[in-house]
Amino acid sequence: MKERLIDATGLILGRLCSHVAKHALLGETIAIVNIDKAVITGRRHMVFDRYKMFRAKGTPVQGPFIPRRARELFKRSLKRMLPFKIARGQEALARVKAYKGLPARYAEMSLETLPFADVSKVPTTKYVTLQEVTAFIGGK
Repeated sequence: MKERLIDATGLILGRLCSHVAKHALLGETIAIVNIDKAVITGRRHMVFDRYKMFRAKGTPVQGPFIPRRARELFKRSLKRMLPFKIARGQEALARVKAYKGLPARYAEMSLETLPFADVSKVPTTKYVTLQEVTAFIGGK
């Protein structure tokens, strides 16, 4: 089966994850590139406050454990849209790969975008990129 290649630049994280989850459950293999350029809609301080709350909650030993990399944040969002406690959901999650930037092996392939998930479709222009969120929570 051929692998789908999706460019996440300017795509809303939730809409991207729901689309990818649906197709991964159907058995497709999907690679998402430029995941650090995906966006989370909302006012900047509201988004940052939500992630700050996640960090402050719990203990270092018991969690919750918030990933500090863009691709891991994407995988966490995607995982929660899948039935990850059963084998079908775990297999679907394994079929999805996320990359920061464009790997050399995908340079020749044509990138697909999702017009319904583009940030320009939202009436508000308030959003934060995943790269800014990871920098805020202490990622590189």
